[in-house]
Amino acid sequence: MKILIAIKQVPSRDSQLKINASGTWIEDADLAWEINEPDAYALEAGLQLKEKLGGEVVVLCAGPDLAAQTIREALAKGADRAIHIVREESGSSDPLMLARTMARALESEKPDLVLTGLQSDDLGYGQTGVILAEVMGLPHATIIMNIETAGNGIKVKRELEDGWFQHVEMPLPALLTIQSGATKLRYATLMGIKKAKTKEIRRIAAAELGGAGEASISFDRIYTPGKTKHSQIFGGSPKEAAAQLVEKLRFEARVL
Repeated sequence: MKILIAIKQVPSRDSQLKINASGTWIEDADLAWEINEPDAYALEAGLQLKEKLGGEVVVLCAGPDLAAQTIREALAKGADRAIHIVREESGSSDPLMLARTMARALESEKPDLVLTGLQSDDLGYGQTGVILAEVMGLPHATIIMNIETAGNGIKVKRELEDGWFQHVEMPLPALLTIQSGATKLRYATLMGIKKAKTKEIRRIAAAELGGAGEASISFDRIYTPGKTKHSQIFGGSPKEAAAQLVEKLRFEARVL
């Protein structure tokens, strides 16, 4: 089975974020970077399937030259090879344009299963995976907790609300978006780090994958939320004041 894992490099969760001078994205010159956490769970799910069924795990990452660091980390954990779509990150990545670019890079791969994280830690659109499935013409399912083989296809466990789960049988090839926390993540071993240095990384310039179309999303300005203080005194008897407070908490603050 050929399993394709789409990963993204994002700022470390411990990073102190500052808005850049133009106000269109964060200042990224001195940031530490890491693999997007939901994508790390997708990678783990793919590696576990390979251990059970055999085959090949291929990592796909779109990003600048700096993303090679994250790609090597995925290879060190056990991925067999990688495809790096080299492009400059603008911060306001368009999920549709990105999905079209990734689909073009995968035309010659023909994977049996494509796995992505549920969403990215930086932008959190939660759209790239499902759009990629549509562009590639693949059946898909989201919020996946577990994957098992079922005949010539797979059976997946989806997380729903209020502790409910859904079990779905799907044909292959297919695309799944993986829920964070579905399993325990592995660490790269010293031997894995050494082997990663010799594994293939195929670099493709984004410009070579033309036809993705113009971006339909852009950021005009980003800013931190304003902080304001507001006080209100409720009149009437204690019972009347309590009723007013409950009404405010229920319908305005929406915490009840």
